[in-house]
Amino acid sequence: MSVVSEFRQFISRGNVIDLAVGVIVGGAFGKIVTSLVEQIIMPPIGLLLARVDFSDLKIVLAAADPAKKAVEVALGYGAFINTVIQFVIVAFAVFLLVKAVNAMRRKEADAPAPSTPPAPTPSELLLIEIRDLLAAGQKPARDKAS
Repeated sequence: MSVVSEFRQFISRGNVIDLAVGVIVGGAFGKIVTSLVEQIIMPPIGLLLARVDFSDLKIVLAAADPAKKAVEVALGYGAFINTVIQFVIVAFAVFLLVKAVNAMRRKEADAPAPSTPPAPTPSELLLIEIRDLLAAGQKPARDKAS
């Protein structure tokens, strides 16, 4: 089997396509969460904390020096705080999704199993026997009690 045909067989499997869709949707969801944190959540928090923009918070280790063409070296802990908040939001959203899926599974598991049909009555058993004999081409035996 050639590499191309093996690759085509691998790609055509359903779970690979599902994974690809999940990665694409996850990437889009990540952009939404980034926007939510940076543009909706952090501005009010910064306003409450004396108009601080978290993305600008940093500890400068070495200042920029244009004469030496040296760039600033800094620890950007504000961006780190934004990233942690984004992670918490994503983790909470995934938690809610998993919780909903587990609730649906529990609901399906707790659903009553289909009941077994009742046992046939004696007259139904006799009719079944007659039907089977007729299908086999035999005549039913006469009941001696009648």
